[in-house]
Amino acid sequence: MLPSHDQSRVSREGFRLLAVHAHPDDESSKGAATMAGYVAAGAEVMVATCTGGERGDILNAAMNDDPRGKRDLPGLRRVEMANAAAELGIQQRWLGFTDSGLPEGDPLPDLPFGCFALQPLERAAAPLVKLVREFRPHVIISYDENGGYPHPDHIMAHRVAVEAFEAAADPARYPGTGEAWGTSKLYYDRAFNPERFRALHFALEEAGLQSPYAERLAQWLEADAEGHQPPVPVHPTTTQIDCGDYFGHRERALLAHRTQVDPEGFFFAVSVEMQQKVWPWEDYSLITSRVETQLPEDDFFTGITAGS
Repeated sequence: MLPSHDQSRVSREGFRLLAVHAHPDDESSKGAATMAGYVAAGAEVMVATCTGGERGDILNAAMNDDPRGKRDLPGLRRVEMANAAAELGIQQRWLGFTDSGLPEGDPLPDLPFGCFALQPLERAAAPLVKLVREFRPHVIISYDENGGYPHPDHIMAHRVAVEAFEAAADPARYPGTGEAWGTSKLYYDRAFNPERFRALHFALEEAGLQSPYAERLAQWLEADAEGHQPPVPVHPTTTQIDCGDYFGHRERALLAHRTQVDPEGFFFAVSVEMQQKVWPWEDYSLITSRVETQLPEDDFFTGITAGS
């Protein structure tokens, strides 16, 4: 278990954190408690939302009859995003691309013309490079090469985050987008960390409660012929942020995305109290650091000087 402490008890004034997400609601299901904790500690936290989520479905049955969702789902999702951002205390910026949708079928259909996932990399990354040079984050968080899960917009969000991390520091690249800024660290989010799901699954079973994670764990265990361990992650956890005190903020931010999140669904299968006891962290993998640090970490800003 990695050492950790509650970041809200340590001042992080002068530090800046940028999280890059594909759609509105991704910021609330991945790293939300971490962001709320750092905001409470005085850090500036920005979410860059690559698309407007225009092609999302209404996933909460209680919203099926809401006329706003049928008349103007993109507009409603912007309202939901604003409510979630207020709950977390974060700043938020739209990068202005169109949702690619999640293709289904065999064979898979072509992605829609002009969507985010089909943009040339430099065109897709340019608004994020501009934002990095303007906001000057010390740390950037995004998804791994698989997008956390293989949605085309998540994979593209990964690509533009890595491109912006590298390119924003080079004054010769992306002219006209501001003065070069070198972000100190790049992390990948591990919201779907198998170790976390295993711990919560067994805690539910020990409490005599039904676990919703059995099928997910079974899929992971297929990589092990003996069925003992989940597959070794491509990017193991290096950094755990103790943010259990902010799990309530995370739940309320998720619930703000009313069209996308079922209040009786997967995200709420384990009580806040049980999560705080069993797994009071959010997990990340440090991918690149331009400063000296020591692993494992319990703070994104280890090794970074505020204002640098």
